[in-house]
Amino acid sequence: MPTVLRIKGYRFYFFSNEGVEPKHIHIEKADACGKMWLVPSVEVEYFYGFTAKEQKAVKKIVSENLELLINAWDEYFEK
Repeated sequence: MPTVLRIKGYRFYFFSNEGVEPKHIHIEKADACGKMWLVPSVEVEYFYGFTAKEQKAVKKIVSENLELLINAWDEYFEK
């Protein structure tokens, strides 16, 4: 499970066997988790346990770090 980013208590990661899926990122903080698609546009697949405020924060972090997240995916799965 490569971790791409840790910020404000959130961990952003993907599973090493997910290279066949479209680019996405998993998010966790405490008992909450989520998954967001990165392409073709940033979209929430699911959020479990995040408050509305936390969901907004996660979306903002993903948007602000989109290039980093996509590059990490590409580097890992295209090696």
